[in-house]
Amino acid sequence: MLQAKQEVQQLLNQLPESVSFDDIQYHIYVRQKIKRGIEDVESGNTISEEEFDKRMSRWLEP
Repeated sequence: MLQAKQEVQQLLNQLPESVSFDDIQYHIYVRQKIKRGIEDVESGNTISEEEFDKRMSRWLEP
């Protein structure tokens, strides 16, 4: 697994030269969230679809 600095360097190399600081921060944030999600799945830290639906219904119902 790459170190954080190496991942950011690779990301910067993929972005266009005209990228803004806000765009860079956004891309780093998204990568971090995706990485955390993958780690959760690999460690079994997930919930079932039924549990998801149950939790979301509490938020969506008046």
